[in-house]
Amino acid sequence: MKKIFNIIFSGVHLFAALILISLSLIIMGWSVYDVISSIREEAEFIPLILQSVGAIIISSAIIDVAQYMVEEEVFMNKELRDPEEARRTITKIIVIITIAVSIEGLVYMFKAGAKDLTLLPYPALLIVVSAILIVALGVYQKLSATIEKAEKESA
Repeated sequence: MKKIFNIIFSGVHLFAALILISLSLIIMGWSVYDVISSIREEAEFIPLILQSVGAIIISSAIIDVAQYMVEEEVFMNKELRDPEEARRTITKIIVIITIAVSIEGLVYMFKAGAKDLTLLPYPALLIVVSAILIVALGVYQKLSATIEKAEKESA
C-alpha cells in the first residue's frame, strides 16, 4: 500500500513540476514578446524591460523549484537520511528564494526610482530581507556543519 501511495505522489509531484515548467516558459515567452512588440514605444520601453527581466528571473526560479521537486520527490527517496542531505536541501530552497527576492527588489528599485522616490522603502526592504536571508543561511550552514562534524566524530 505504501509503495502505491509513493508512486501516486511521485506522479503528482512530476505533474506539478511539468506544469510549473510550462507556465514559466510561457511567462518567459510572453516577456520577450512584450519587449519586442514595444520597441517603438520609447517612453515605456525601459520600465517594460525591467518588468520582463523580473518576470524571467522569477520564471527561472520557478524552474529551479520544479527541478528540485523532480530531483527530490520523484527520483530520490523522500526521507532525509542525514543532516548533510537536509542542509543541502534547505540551502537549495533558501538560495532560490533569496535570488528571487533580491532580483525583485532591484527591479522594483529601478521602477520606483523612475516613477516616485516615495516608493523606494518597499524595494529597499526586499533587498535588506535578501541580505538577511544570506546571513541566516550562512549561520545555518555553519551551525549544521558543526553538528555534522560532531556526529561524525562521535560515530
